[in-house]
Amino acid sequence: MKTTAVRLYGTNDLRLETFELPAIKDDEILVKIISDSICMSSYKATIQGPNHKRVPKDIATNPIIIGHEFCGEIVEVGAKWAGQFKAGEKFGIQPAIQYHGTQHTPGYAFPYTGGDSQYAIIIPEVMEQDCLLHYSGKAFFYGSLAEPLSCIIGTFHAQYHTKPGCYVHDMGIVEGGNMAILAGAGPMGLGAIDYAIHCDRRPGLLVVTDIDQARLDRAASIYTAEEAAKNGVKLVYLNTAGEDPVGRLMELTGGKGYDDVLVFAPVAAVIEQGDKILAFDGCLNFFAGPTNPNLSAMFNFYNVHYAAHHLVGTSGGNTADMMEALDMISAGSLTPSGMITHIGGLDAAAEATQNLPKIPGGKKLIYTHIKMPLTAIDDFAEKGKTDPLFAKLAELCAANNGLWSPEAEAYLLANGQKIDE
Repeated sequence: MKTTAVRLYGTNDLRLETFELPAIKDDEILVKIISDSICMSSYKATIQGPNHKRVPKDIATNPIIIGHEFCGEIVEVGAKWAGQFKAGEKFGIQPAIQYHGTQHTPGYAFPYTGGDSQYAIIIPEVMEQDCLLHYSGKAFFYGSLAEPLSCIIGTFHAQYHTKPGCYVHDMGIVEGGNMAILAGAGPMGLGAIDYAIHCDRRPGLLVVTDIDQARLDRAASIYTAEEAAKNGVKLVYLNTAGEDPVGRLMELTGGKGYDDVLVFAPVAAVIEQGDKILAFDGCLNFFAGPTNPNLSAMFNFYNVHYAAHHLVGTSGGNTADMMEALDMISAGSLTPSGMITHIGGLDAAAEATQNLPKIPGGKKLIYTHIKMPLTAIDDFAEKGKTDPLFAKLAELCAANNGLWSPEAEAYLLANGQKIDE
């Protein structure tokens, strides 16, 4: 079977190519990929090429398919897995497979297993770790967003607290406590807000900060204070670009501080701000993955000693986190549409990945069987003046608070130009 895919050959060398996939073996599964959400991690792998710790050294002669936030349908099942999966069902995938201690994962290391492709082969390394997951949600893009959501869910689960005189870690956020998500109006921050107000262990106060008022306003229009209040959470959006952001953050807690602080930007000043607002036994989670291997920040070790402050970091979620994300999406508890700001076809994936930090907005969603330039949802109406496809997509998104939707996805898949045409 032929597939068209984006393959990485070297440092910043991505190529859209059509090539032959081998026939699957008894311990493999052939899948049709429908959607892939572009992750900043793919950008890092692209600009580092074989120097990236997850990318093989020989990609110049054995290129790999990029993309790891993908969802689609199963086409053919090898005999070994016939009792667990069947052709025609939807799937999600946990790419952090942790196979025998290696860091080789789908989207980084394999020639036939990656998300920016029409078809892919799910290899034994994935299957043996139970990382191919059943998915029953109504939209493929929700399944693609389950992977970044699993990273967020893992962050919440990695938080820990202790009781005086006890060394047992109580895992998770403080239920009913004070939580701050710093630099939280970006796409991953929006996912964290959604999870914080809809999961089964919620804060009492949730403060989301950013220095971009437009981003804060968009976040507030998607995840409203009223919706949070229905779930027992007081949600406050705060612009920290002005004077004394620490003082204003502390004032919202009556001077107590925050039990849980999540840092969503790899910026020393933001990390240090988070340190200064921790309550007694407060836990700071450094979520944002830096590109600078020497990123450092000041941390108050007097408070580590006397105020029981502690620091954790998470990089990705595990399979249980992924399953929780898929279950909550399928049940309608999480609606991560707000994370997405741009839609494109497979022909746009390489350029979008290479230029990801320069493209404003949130997540960029690729439909792998569609030919379409990467386009901001906010620009659909303007493009719709001359293109009826965009006119209809603009109408469907407008009916969903300006967000991408299952209805918009279904229309694009049915009416968009196919990559093969």
